[in-house]
Amino acid sequence: MPVNPAAAIRSSSATASSAPRITVAAIAFLRADGAVLTVRKRGTRAFMLPGGKPEAGESAVDTAIREVREELGLEIAPAELRLLGTFATRAANEADHALLATVFSTRTPVEPVVQAEIDELRWVVPVEAVDDPSQAPLNREHVFARLAVL
Repeated sequence: MPVNPAAAIRSSSATASSAPRITVAAIAFLRADGAVLTVRKRGTRAFMLPGGKPEAGESAVDTAIREVREELGLEIAPAELRLLGTFATRAANEADHALLATVFSTRTPVEPVVQAEIDELRWVVPVEAVDDPSQAPLNREHVFARLAVL
């Protein structure tokens, strides 16, 4: 699926400013039917990929693995992850913040359990959710298009 040029322009303009930047690492869990796992954190409206901010000295892969353990009770090994890419866009829940996200993918079957700051999880089909306003900009502008061709 081709990248949406309008989304790329929105993404570029959102990150070209001097907005404060949030750095995160996340995992796109892919089911056999093509659906991807998204989560909504407590007190927010946007669904995003499970993951979060790194702790001091933590690599992106270690951050992603730690965060999905804390948020969903999932144990994932680094060998199960494939780098999907690093993407710049605007943050979903922090107004006027840019986002730099390193995203990994895996087809490892999982049974997530909502915990920590997660309020809700939702499996979505990327080609159907690309225009869903409840999905974070990272998903709509970058990740879903990438996942649709995997």
